[in-house]
Amino acid sequence: MMKSLFLSLLLVSVLFMNSFTEVQGGKWKGEGTTQNLESIVIGRCYDYIRIVNPAVGEKNCSEIWEAFKNAFINKDPCNILPKDYELFINLSLHTIPPNKSLFWENNHLLVNSFAGRGQRYMSLADTLFGFFGDFLNWCGQANSIELDYESCPTTEECENNAVESFWRMASITYAQHSSGVIHVLLNGSAVGGAYPEPGFFADYEIPNLQKDKISQIAIWVVDDIEGPDIDSCGTHTVEKLENRLKTLGYDVICTDNYKPVQLLQCVHNPDHTDCRVCTSPTAAP
Repeated sequence: MMKSLFLSLLLVSVLFMNSFTEVQGGKWKGEGTTQNLESIVIGRCYDYIRIVNPAVGEKNCSEIWEAFKNAFINKDPCNILPKDYELFINLSLHTIPPNKSLFWENNHLLVNSFAGRGQRYMSLADTLFGFFGDFLNWCGQANSIELDYESCPTTEECENNAVESFWRMASITYAQHSSGVIHVLLNGSAVGGAYPEPGFFADYEIPNLQKDKISQIAIWVVDDIEGPDIDSCGTHTVEKLENRLKTLGYDVICTDNYKPVQLLQCVHNPDHTDCRVCTSPTAAP
Protein backbone atom coordinates (compact mmCIF):
# COMPACT_ATOMS: atom_id res chain seq x y z
CA MET A 1 0.00 0.00 0.00
CA MET A 2 2.73 2.45 1.01
CA LYS A 3 4.86 1.45 -1.97
CA SER A 4 1.93 2.06 -4.35
CA LEU A 5 1.25 5.49 -2.82
CA PHE A 6 4.93 6.41 -3.08
CA LEU A 7 5.05 5.45 -6.77
CA SER A 8 1.90 7.48 -7.48
CA LEU A 9 3.33 10.57 -5.79
CA LEU A 10 6.60 10.12 -7.66
CA LEU A 11 4.77 9.94 -11.00
CA VAL A 12 2.78 13.11 -10.25
CA SER A 13 6.00 14.88 -9.26
CA VAL A 14 7.75 13.89 -12.50
CA LEU A 15 4.81 15.01 -14.64
CA PHE A 16 4.67 18.36 -12.81
CA MET A 17 8.40 18.95 -13.22
CA ASN A 18 8.23 18.11 -16.93
CA SER A 19 5.40 20.60 -17.42
CA PHE A 20 7.22 23.26 -15.40
CA THR A 21 10.43 22.70 -17.34
CA GLU A 22 8.60 23.10 -20.65
CA VAL A 23 7.21 26.49 -19.62
CA GLN A 24 10.46 27.65 -18.07
CA GLY A 25 12.35 26.48 -21.13
CA GLY A 26 10.19 28.67 -23.33
CA LYS A 27 8.05 25.92 -24.82
CA TRP A 28 5.25 28.26 -25.72
CA LYS A 29 2.78 27.69 -28.54
CA GLY A 30 3.62 30.87 -30.45
CA GLU A 31 6.52 31.50 -32.79
CA GLY A 32 9.71 32.85 -31.25
CA THR A 33 11.27 36.27 -31.60
CA THR A 34 11.90 37.32 -35.19
CA GLN A 35 15.52 36.66 -36.09
CA ASN A 36 17.73 39.78 -36.26
CA LEU A 37 15.03 41.78 -34.47
CA GLU A 38 17.37 44.56 -33.32
CA SER A 39 18.80 45.14 -36.79
CA ILE A 40 15.32 45.08 -38.36
CA VAL A 41 13.67 47.58 -36.04
CA ILE A 42 16.60 50.02 -35.92
CA GLY A 43 16.72 49.83 -39.72
CA ARG A 44 12.98 50.48 -39.89
CA CYS A 45 13.39 53.47 -37.62
CA TYR A 46 16.00 55.07 -39.88
CA ASP A 47 13.97 54.15 -42.97
CA TYR A 48 10.98 55.93 -41.46
CA ILE A 49 12.68 59.15 -40.39
CA ARG A 50 14.82 59.43 -43.54
CA ILE A 51 12.57 58.08 -46.33
CA VAL A 52 8.99 57.25 -45.30
CA ASN A 53 8.16 60.32 -43.21
CA PRO A 54 11.11 62.70 -42.66
CA ALA A 55 8.63 65.33 -41.45
CA VAL A 56 8.72 63.68 -38.00
CA GLY A 57 12.18 65.15 -37.49
CA GLU A 58 15.23 63.64 -35.87
CA LYS A 59 14.78 60.58 -33.64
CA ASN A 60 17.37 58.59 -31.69
CA CYS A 61 16.74 55.12 -33.14
CA SER A 62 19.16 53.33 -30.79
CA GLU A 63 17.51 54.93 -27.79
CA ILE A 64 14.06 53.94 -29.10
CA TRP A 65 15.26 50.35 -29.51
CA GLU A 66 16.56 50.26 -25.92
CA ALA A 67 13.25 51.61 -24.59
CA PHE A 68 11.37 49.03 -26.65
CA LYS A 69 13.57 46.15 -25.48
CA ASN A 70 13.52 47.19 -21.82
CA ALA A 71 9.72 47.02 -21.83
CA PHE A 72 9.82 43.22 -21.90
CA ILE A 73 13.38 41.96 -21.44
CA ASN A 74 14.35 40.13 -18.23
CA LYS A 75 10.67 39.87 -17.25
CA ASP A 76 8.03 37.17 -17.00
CA PRO A 77 6.80 36.97 -20.63
CA CYS A 78 3.23 36.68 -19.35
CA ASN A 79 3.41 39.79 -17.19
CA ILE A 80 4.14 42.58 -19.67
CA LEU A 81 1.70 45.49 -19.44
CA PRO A 82 0.87 48.26 -21.94
CA LYS A 83 2.33 50.86 -19.59
CA ASP A 84 5.71 49.13 -19.85
CA TYR A 85 5.98 50.62 -23.35
CA GLU A 86 5.35 54.22 -22.25
CA LEU A 87 8.96 55.35 -22.68
CA PHE A 88 9.14 53.75 -26.12
CA ILE A 89 5.92 55.55 -27.14
CA ASN A 90 7.14 58.89 -25.80
CA LEU A 91 10.40 58.63 -27.74
CA SER A 92 8.77 57.60 -31.02
CA LEU A 93 5.62 59.75 -30.87
CA HIS A 94 4.89 62.27 -33.62
CA THR A 95 1.94 64.18 -35.04
CA ILE A 96 -0.75 62.29 -36.96
CA PRO A 97 -2.14 64.65 -39.64
CA PRO A 98 -5.86 65.53 -39.34
CA ASN A 99 -8.24 63.55 -41.59
CA LYS A 100 -5.56 60.89 -42.21
CA SER A 101 -6.30 58.30 -39.52
CA LEU A 102 -7.40 54.91 -40.81
CA PHE A 103 -8.63 52.33 -38.31
CA TRP A 104 -9.40 48.76 -39.34
CA GLU A 105 -10.35 45.21 -38.42
CA ASN A 106 -9.65 41.95 -40.30
CA ASN A 107 -7.91 43.45 -43.34
CA HIS A 108 -4.31 44.23 -42.35
CA LEU A 109 -2.67 43.83 -45.77
CA LEU A 110 -5.42 45.73 -47.59
CA VAL A 111 -5.11 48.65 -45.17
CA ASN A 112 -1.34 48.77 -45.59
CA SER A 113 -1.75 48.92 -49.37
CA PHE A 114 -4.55 51.47 -49.32
CA ALA A 115 -2.78 53.79 -46.89
CA GLY A 116 0.24 53.87 -49.22
CA ARG A 117 2.80 54.16 -46.39
CA GLY A 118 1.18 57.38 -45.21
CA GLN A 119 0.77 58.98 -48.64
CA ARG A 120 -3.03 58.56 -48.72
CA TYR A 121 -3.79 57.75 -45.09
CA MET A 122 -1.80 57.11 -41.93
CA SER A 123 -2.87 53.84 -40.36
CA LEU A 124 -1.30 52.68 -37.11
CA ALA A 125 1.34 50.78 -39.10
CA ASP A 126 2.24 54.04 -40.86
CA THR A 127 3.22 55.80 -37.63
CA LEU A 128 6.79 55.38 -36.43
CA PHE A 129 5.74 53.40 -33.35
CA GLY A 130 3.50 51.10 -35.42
CA PHE A 131 5.98 50.77 -38.30
CA PHE A 132 8.52 49.65 -35.71
CA GLY A 133 6.66 46.43 -34.85
CA ASP A 134 4.49 45.63 -37.88
CA PHE A 135 4.49 41.88 -38.71
CA LEU A 136 7.23 41.14 -36.16
CA ASN A 137 7.22 38.90 -33.10
CA TRP A 138 9.19 39.14 -29.88
CA CYS A 139 9.43 38.13 -26.22
CA GLY A 140 11.99 37.87 -23.47
CA GLN A 141 12.59 35.45 -20.63
CA ALA A 142 12.32 35.80 -16.87
CA ASN A 143 15.71 36.30 -15.20
CA SER A 144 17.51 36.61 -18.52
CA ILE A 145 18.63 39.50 -20.70
CA GLU A 146 18.28 37.31 -23.81
CA LEU A 147 15.43 37.30 -26.30
CA ASP A 148 13.55 34.03 -26.72
CA TYR A 149 14.03 32.96 -30.34
CA GLU A 150 12.49 29.53 -29.78
CA SER A 151 8.90 30.39 -28.85
CA CYS A 152 6.71 33.10 -27.35
CA PRO A 153 3.34 32.93 -25.56
CA THR A 154 0.19 33.35 -27.58
CA THR A 155 -2.71 35.52 -26.41
CA GLU A 156 -4.59 32.31 -25.62
CA GLU A 157 -1.80 31.29 -23.23
CA CYS A 158 -1.61 34.70 -21.57
CA GLU A 159 -3.06 38.08 -22.53
CA ASN A 160 -0.30 40.14 -20.97
CA ASN A 161 2.39 39.04 -23.40
CA ALA A 162 4.93 41.38 -25.00
CA VAL A 163 3.31 41.69 -28.44
CA GLU A 164 -0.31 41.97 -27.27
CA SER A 165 0.54 44.68 -24.74
CA PHE A 166 2.60 46.55 -27.32
CA TRP A 167 -0.31 46.79 -29.75
CA ARG A 168 -2.72 47.74 -26.99
CA MET A 169 -0.50 50.66 -26.01
CA ALA A 170 0.09 51.60 -29.65
CA SER A 171 -3.66 51.48 -30.39
CA ILE A 172 -4.49 53.66 -27.39
CA THR A 173 -1.87 56.22 -28.41
CA TYR A 174 -2.97 56.21 -32.05
CA ALA A 175 -6.60 56.84 -31.09
CA GLN A 176 -5.70 59.64 -28.68
CA HIS A 177 -3.77 61.52 -31.38
CA SER A 178 -6.25 61.08 -34.25
CA SER A 179 -8.34 64.07 -35.34
CA GLY A 180 -10.62 65.48 -38.02
CA VAL A 181 -12.46 62.92 -40.14
CA ILE A 182 -11.73 59.42 -38.83
CA HIS A 183 -11.85 56.54 -41.32
CA VAL A 184 -12.63 52.93 -40.42
CA LEU A 185 -12.13 50.11 -42.93
CA LEU A 186 -13.98 46.91 -42.06
CA ASN A 187 -14.12 43.53 -43.77
CA GLY A 188 -17.71 42.71 -44.75
CA SER A 189 -16.73 39.09 -45.43
CA ALA A 190 -15.17 38.41 -42.02
CA VAL A 191 -16.54 35.37 -40.22
CA GLY A 192 -18.37 36.60 -37.15
CA GLY A 193 -18.97 40.06 -38.55
CA ALA A 194 -17.08 43.15 -39.65
CA TYR A 195 -16.94 44.71 -36.17
CA PRO A 196 -15.54 42.16 -33.70
CA GLU A 197 -16.11 42.39 -29.97
CA PRO A 198 -13.75 42.01 -28.27
CA GLY A 199 -11.34 43.68 -30.65
CA PHE A 200 -8.69 46.40 -30.76
CA PHE A 201 -11.01 48.97 -32.32
CA ALA A 202 -13.85 48.19 -29.91
CA ASP A 203 -11.79 47.88 -26.73
CA TYR A 204 -8.77 50.18 -27.07
CA GLU A 205 -9.36 52.68 -29.87
CA ILE A 206 -12.98 53.82 -29.60
CA PRO A 207 -12.68 54.47 -25.83
CA ASN A 208 -9.59 56.64 -26.43
CA LEU A 209 -10.85 58.79 -29.30
CA GLN A 210 -10.89 62.48 -28.34
CA LYS A 211 -14.41 63.56 -29.26
CA ASP A 212 -13.66 67.29 -29.27
CA LYS A 213 -11.00 66.75 -31.97
CA ILE A 214 -13.15 64.59 -34.30
CA SER A 215 -15.55 66.05 -36.87
CA GLN A 216 -16.86 62.82 -38.40
CA ILE A 217 -16.34 59.06 -38.49
CA ALA A 218 -16.55 57.48 -41.95
CA ILE A 219 -17.02 53.70 -41.99
CA TRP A 220 -16.20 51.69 -45.10
CA VAL A 221 -17.45 48.10 -45.20
CA VAL A 222 -15.72 46.27 -48.04
CA ASP A 223 -16.30 42.62 -48.95
CA ASP A 224 -13.45 40.42 -50.13
CA ILE A 225 -13.41 39.89 -53.90
CA GLU A 226 -15.15 36.51 -54.31
CA GLY A 227 -15.93 36.63 -50.59
CA PRO A 228 -19.38 36.36 -48.98
CA ASP A 229 -21.39 39.45 -48.11
CA ILE A 230 -21.76 38.76 -44.40
CA ASP A 231 -21.99 42.29 -43.03
CA SER A 232 -23.04 45.68 -44.41
CA CYS A 233 -23.90 49.19 -43.30
CA GLY A 234 -27.01 49.23 -41.12
CA THR A 235 -27.00 45.51 -40.45
CA HIS A 236 -25.57 43.02 -37.96
CA THR A 237 -22.33 44.09 -36.25
CA VAL A 238 -21.90 47.24 -38.36
CA GLU A 239 -25.26 48.52 -37.17
CA LYS A 240 -24.10 47.87 -33.62
CA LEU A 241 -20.96 49.92 -34.26
CA GLU A 242 -22.91 52.76 -35.87
CA ASN A 243 -25.29 52.89 -32.91
CA ARG A 244 -22.43 52.87 -30.41
CA LEU A 245 -20.66 55.76 -32.12
CA LYS A 246 -23.86 57.78 -32.53
CA THR A 247 -24.70 57.25 -28.86
CA LEU A 248 -21.27 58.67 -28.03
CA GLY A 249 -22.22 61.76 -30.02
CA TYR A 250 -20.24 61.25 -33.22
CA ASP A 251 -21.41 62.17 -36.71
CA VAL A 252 -21.27 58.80 -38.51
CA ILE A 253 -21.53 57.92 -42.20
CA CYS A 254 -21.23 54.42 -43.66
CA THR A 255 -20.49 53.22 -47.19
CA ASP A 256 -20.62 49.66 -48.54
CA ASN A 257 -17.86 48.51 -50.91
CA TYR A 258 -16.12 51.87 -51.05
CA LYS A 259 -15.00 52.10 -54.67
CA PRO A 260 -11.36 53.24 -54.23
CA VAL A 261 -10.69 50.26 -51.93
CA GLN A 262 -12.53 47.87 -54.23
CA LEU A 263 -10.46 49.04 -57.19
CA LEU A 264 -7.29 48.32 -55.23
CA GLN A 265 -8.57 44.79 -54.56
CA CYS A 266 -9.10 44.40 -58.30
CA VAL A 267 -5.38 44.83 -58.95
CA HIS A 268 -5.08 41.23 -57.75
CA ASN A 269 -8.38 40.07 -59.30
CA PRO A 270 -8.69 41.99 -62.60
CA ASP A 271 -10.90 39.42 -64.33
CA HIS A 272 -13.51 39.12 -61.60
CA THR A 273 -17.01 40.36 -62.45
CA ASP A 274 -16.89 42.88 -59.58
CA CYS A 275 -13.85 44.43 -61.24
CA ARG A 276 -15.43 45.29 -64.58
CA VAL A 277 -15.51 49.08 -64.49
CA CYS A 278 -16.50 49.55 -68.11
CA THR A 279 -17.82 47.57 -71.07
CA SER A 280 -16.41 47.24 -74.54
CA PRO A 281 -17.85 49.76 -77.02
CA THR A 282 -20.45 48.37 -79.38
CA ALA A 283 -19.01 47.70 -82.80
CA ALA A 284 -20.25 49.96 -85.59
CA PRO A 285 -22.69 48.28 -88.04
